[in-house]
Amino acid sequence: MVTLIIVDDEKLARDRLLRMLEASTDYQVLAEAANGREAIELAQQLNPDILLMDIRMPGMDGLEAAQHMLELSKPPGIVFCTAYDEYAVSAFDVQAVGYLLKPVRKERLLSALGHARRLSTAQIGALRGAQTRTHLTVKTHVGIELLRLDEVSHFMADQKYVCGFCGGREIVIDDSLKKLEQEFSERFLMIRRNCLVAVDYIEGLLRDNTGKSTIRLRGVEEPLPVSRRHLSQVKKALKTL
Repeated sequence: MVTLIIVDDEKLARDRLLRMLEASTDYQVLAEAANGREAIELAQQLNPDILLMDIRMPGMDGLEAAQHMLELSKPPGIVFCTAYDEYAVSAFDVQAVGYLLKPVRKERLLSALGHARRLSTAQIGALRGAQTRTHLTVKTHVGIELLRLDEVSHFMADQKYVCGFCGGREIVIDDSLKKLEQEFSERFLMIRRNCLVAVDYIEGLLRDNTGKSTIRLRGVEEPLPVSRRHLSQVKKALKTL
């Protein structure tokens, strides 16, 4: 059973979230709070797994409360529920594990909670204390979510967009390929101008009878072509694995 605290200054908004969760046997709402200060006090007393929290609230807002949550010995996962999309970057600066826009739909709420539920306490702690990102923020049909970096087999740039490939899903990433390469150079390898592959997913470097080289990745059906320009550095990198 995953335990929750609902934080919103509007009672109608709290009641709406309660109604969405009342039929679920997976989640238990421990308490409600009307502002960030109350949320901190209740989190210290009750040790919830997740906070469903608004951002704009009188007194202490949700972002400030989330910053204080980072100092708890067992920080809860925080899923923001807000009417404003301009706080997304700030929300993930305080390591939120979900961001939903009001009016929140039940299927999106349960999806965000399911994602937060899959993050163990240790993972949330590592996420909050990490110097290098272990997750990426992505926009999906659910809203703004966190994507675990270790679930991404490769990134591919296509004109204006960069896509991350994760368990058969193709997800648009806001970061440029160049930025991803610079930040995650120890974990990802450039195999051609528009493709980064996760080192941990590499199963082998192949060469066909025409001399063209490809890389086979775990969980990816088709091998990915390696450009001649990048072939020597790919071979060099693979020798160190």
